[in-house]
Amino acid sequence: MAEIKAEPFAFPLRRDKLALIVIDMQRDFAEPGGFGESLGNDVSRITRIVPDVKRLMAGFREAGLPVVHTMECHRPDLSDLPPAKRNRGNPALKIGEEGPMGRVLISGEPGTAILSELAPVEGEIVIEKPGKGAFYATPLGDLLKARGIEQLVFAGVTTEVCVQTTMREANDRGYECLLAEEATESYFPEFKQAAIAMIVAQGAIVGWVASIDAIMEGITHA
Repeated sequence: MAEIKAEPFAFPLRRDKLALIVIDMQRDFAEPGGFGESLGNDVSRITRIVPDVKRLMAGFREAGLPVVHTMECHRPDLSDLPPAKRNRGNPALKIGEEGPMGRVLISGEPGTAILSELAPVEGEIVIEKPGKGAFYATPLGDLLKARGIEQLVFAGVTTEVCVQTTMREANDRGYECLLAEEATESYFPEFKQAAIAMIVAQGAIVGWVASIDAIMEGITHA
């Protein structure tokens, strides 16, 4: 069986069962003036991984492997936004309110869009998710099952919130999960490192972590 060099041990690659999931690389989280910056975060930590995410996506596309994109956002009428979620965060700019990039985290608004450098291409799955995890209240599970996907490589933001949450959801559903280390980031470097430690602990209890080079080597030569 082909393998990808990873921590805590080699990832057992089944190339025909593999897909890439790029989590929430949206303008509101990565650009100045967006929701992420309104919470006091340094968004340059997010934008700096764009070239790495782009390289990983290009590798999957060139290999003919599926690429899935997610966007955290809500319906314009806010019917899928629990008050408990809306009432946390920035008291001056809540989800659904008008911000510099349109209504914050609302489907179809400019700020909700994926960064242009990482835009989906025709035929790729795009999931709009109301929660942190990409399986909650979305068709993601059914779409992956229909394509025979059993292994997932993860990129995107933030490592400790939406990425880790989706990895944990996937792990519980029987997927083998691999995090691309340079293609994920947090506003807080210590949170990224803590999330990685939790993911690989106890014999890959949630999943594996590997470099982009190792992943590219695996999917190219498997």
